[in-house]
Amino acid sequence: MKKLLVTASLVAMMGTNAMAQEIGATFSRFDDNWLTVLRNGMVEYASGIDGLSYQQEDASDDLAKQIDQVKNFVANGVDAIIVNIVDTSAGAAVSAAAGDTPLVYVNREPDNVNDLPATQAFVASNEIESGTLSAFEICKNLRAAGKAGGATGYLMNGQLSNQAAVQRSKDVHDVIGMDMCNFMTIIDEQTANWSRDEAQDLMTNWMSSGEPFDFVLANNDEMAIGAIQAMKAAGMDMSVMQVGGVDASQDALLVMAAGDYDVTVFQDSVGQGTGSIDTAIRLIAGETVDKKVYIPFKLVTPANMGDYLAKN
Repeated sequence: MKKLLVTASLVAMMGTNAMAQEIGATFSRFDDNWLTVLRNGMVEYASGIDGLSYQQEDASDDLAKQIDQVKNFVANGVDAIIVNIVDTSAGAAVSAAAGDTPLVYVNREPDNVNDLPATQAFVASNEIESGTLSAFEICKNLRAAGKAGGATGYLMNGQLSNQAAVQRSKDVHDVIGMDMCNFMTIIDEQTANWSRDEAQDLMTNWMSSGEPFDFVLANNDEMAIGAIQAMKAAGMDMSVMQVGGVDASQDALLVMAAGDYDVTVFQDSVGQGTGSIDTAIRLIAGETVDKKVYIPFKLVTPANMGDYLAKN
């Protein structure tokens, strides 16, 4: 089992014995670039908090394994648990596994988010903003390029078991349903499971039909990059192709700087990570916290990408 452990120095309190706090975190997967940034930021943040022991584990996209990890954390007496859930439709099972131990969901919204008990909360960014910002900017770019008479393209979905993927794709369809953007038509949409390699293969398959298209929208940067790699390998002119995604990862910003990527949306990994730890500590202290703590998304284009190059 992949495991990463970081322990902060214990607090020395005058006249009393310091009480150490322990937080256990389980992540859907370790082999994900954006989640790696999130996890590393949490390790760094936790290491600077006196009295806090922080441990994180890899669920390897296995829900049963993740639920066992939550139960093990409870059995080992951790003070709080942070969960980046494998399957967002399994919130009730994960919440039940935590019992009375404070739990914070991070990044991925569980389906029971509106019914969380007083000891649980959710910290992330509002996905209604993410896909909307990306798709609407692509719509504006297409209009500016003289494509308002009709433009076609493809949509790459993330894992369909993930609420963020479902919402981001819905955002795209909602934007295309607007009067301003209803000139856009989706030729096809399929999942590439957040993966750069799968997206490259999917884009290659789509291009093999020979059907012309004007844009590609992806639920995250990794899939957008995979699509770009496939298009470039096929000799397509990226200066006339509109590509939009979400996350504003460092890899994505480098592709944007090269002139191949048009739109992404900054998802604040540092804000989500520190926010989840802070919320867990407040729950341990018995404080009342907001059930949903949202960290804003921000639109990123070639015009302002320099502002984000050092933020992930």
